[in-house]
Amino acid sequence: MRLPRSGAGWTIAVFGVLAVLLGALGLVWPEAQLRMLGFEVPATRAPGDYTGTFLTASSMASFNMGVYYLLAVATEWRAFYRFTVVFRLVTFTVFTLTVLADVAPDRFLGVALWEGAGAVATALGLRFDARRSAGGGGSAPNSTPSQVSGVSGGTAGRSAAAGPAAAAGTDR
Repeated sequence: MRLPRSGAGWTIAVFGVLAVLLGALGLVWPEAQLRMLGFEVPATRAPGDYTGTFLTASSMASFNMGVYYLLAVATEWRAFYRFTVVFRLVTFTVFTLTVLADVAPDRFLGVALWEGAGAVATALGLRFDARRSAGGGGSAPNSTPSQVSGVSGGTAGRSAAAGPAAAAGTDR
């Protein structure tokens, strides 16, 4: 995997790596994840308590999301970076309200703050990159979804990296 090529890319990469690692932690050692979030870990669970099932699903989603973020970094997909700013701010708001409503323990506010701080850091990175690009200090690459998938109007945008189906023109 190549290193990020922009300030915003670094913020997305950090979040992606942490999402992968925390997702893996939740899959391998769910009790540690629950304790880290401030949730109780009883010795036994009552029938009908699906905490483990929910944690497995959440951990797998975190792991997958981290991979998506790292893919966005590898392709410098700036539209994705902008998308994450908006939805991480939504996540910050929902998680904060969850704590304020006493649905989640106070320690869960750390997750909300991490999301908010990450959104702000990425927004600042995008702004820095745009200014650097406009000022002649270098160009932050800008890829589109079609460049990421290797699909274009003709065959010129296709590469071996897009896979045999794309190279053969059978991906339509």
